[in-house]
Amino acid sequence: MKKSSLLLAVLPLAVLAGCQHIPSSTLYIEKQGSFTVGGRYITHKGTFSAENFISPEGQRAYGDFAYVNYQIPVNAKPYPLIFQHGGAQSKRTWESTVDGREGFNNLFLRKGYSVYLLDQPRSGESNLSTEALDPATPWASNPMYGDKTFYILSRIGHYDQQGNPVPNAQFPVGESYYQAFQQSWSVGSGPLDNDLNADVLAQLVNQTEGAVLVTHSMGGTIGWRAAIRSDKVKAIVAYEPGGTPFIFPETEMPTITKARFEHLSATAMGVPMNDFLKLTQIPIVLYYGDYIQLGSENVGEDKWGTEFAMAKQFVDAINRHGGDATLVHLPIMGIHGNSHFLMGEKNNQQLADLMEKWLKEKGLDK
Repeated sequence: MKKSSLLLAVLPLAVLAGCQHIPSSTLYIEKQGSFTVGGRYITHKGTFSAENFISPEGQRAYGDFAYVNYQIPVNAKPYPLIFQHGGAQSKRTWESTVDGREGFNNLFLRKGYSVYLLDQPRSGESNLSTEALDPATPWASNPMYGDKTFYILSRIGHYDQQGNPVPNAQFPVGESYYQAFQQSWSVGSGPLDNDLNADVLAQLVNQTEGAVLVTHSMGGTIGWRAAIRSDKVKAIVAYEPGGTPFIFPETEMPTITKARFEHLSATAMGVPMNDFLKLTQIPIVLYYGDYIQLGSENVGEDKWGTEFAMAKQFVDAINRHGGDATLVHLPIMGIHGNSHFLMGEKNNQQLADLMEKWLKEKGLDK
C-alpha cells in the first residue's frame, strides 16, 4: 500500500468522505488484533527449585487453546464470520491463495463482514498441548512424506504412471503453486480431540453476540458440535465437510457407504435427539466441488463420494426434523472443476459471492 493510502486508512470517516481520489480497492479496518481462547494447564508433581530451574518439577504445562486473529471492517455487518480450518491445516486455509490472490478472509472483509480466523487447539499457532502425541494422531510427524497423498485425497489431480500431476480446471497450475499448497499443511502437536476443538470454538462463539461458522473438511464435525454447545451460532456454512463424523440422532443412524479403501469411508456419530434438534434451529448449507465419484479409480474421488452420500443423509435428517439444511453440488449449478480446497481456487470470488447470496437469503447480512 502506498504511504498516502496508508495514512488515509486511519483518517476519520468524515474526512474520507471528502476525498475523491481514494482507490476503490482500499480496505478500511476499524479494529484488528489477536487473542487466545480456551486453554488449560497441568502441573508436574514435585516442588520447583530455582537451583534446578529447567526441571519440570512443580512447573505447569499450558496448552489446548485456540489462537484467533480477527479484523473488523468499518460499518461491519452484525454477525461476524468465524472460520474453522480442516485437518492438518491452519487459518492459512482462508488467507491468500497459492497464486497470491485474496482468500476468503479479505473477500468477506470487503463484503462488510468481521472475520475471525482461528488455529484450533494443537494446530498451527495453537501448538501447545497438555497431552503427548500418540500413534493414532494423523499427520503428526516430520518429515511429512505425503505430497502425492494430499494431492490425490484433495482431488486437485491424480498421478499417471510417470508421476505427472493432472490438475483440474480451477486449481492454479505450476510448480510454485504446487509447492505453496504442500507448504500449507500443519502437523498436530497433540492427539486430535474434536470435542476439545468444539468446546473452544463454542467459547469463541459465546464471546460474540452471535456468529456464523464457516468450516472446511474435518472442521465440519467441529462446527456441528459447537452449535450443540452454543446457542449463539446463527448459521453454518460447511465446505466439503468430511473426514470426521457427521452428527445424527442416536436412534436414526445412517447407512455407511464404503470406500474402496474402507478406512477412508465417511463416518457418523449419534447424539441424543435433544442435541441433534439444536441443528434444526439454524440454517445450514454444505458446498461440494467437482470430481466426486463413488467407485472411481482415483482414491480421492471415491473417498469424497462416500462423504457426499453421508452429507445427503445428514441434510435429509435435519430437514425431516423441521430444520433448514441445503446441500449444494457445484457442478449441478454449472460450476465445474473445483477440488477439496475450492476456497483457494481460481473461481473463489464466484464462490464467495454464492455464499454471500445465501447469507442474504437467510437474513444474516443485516
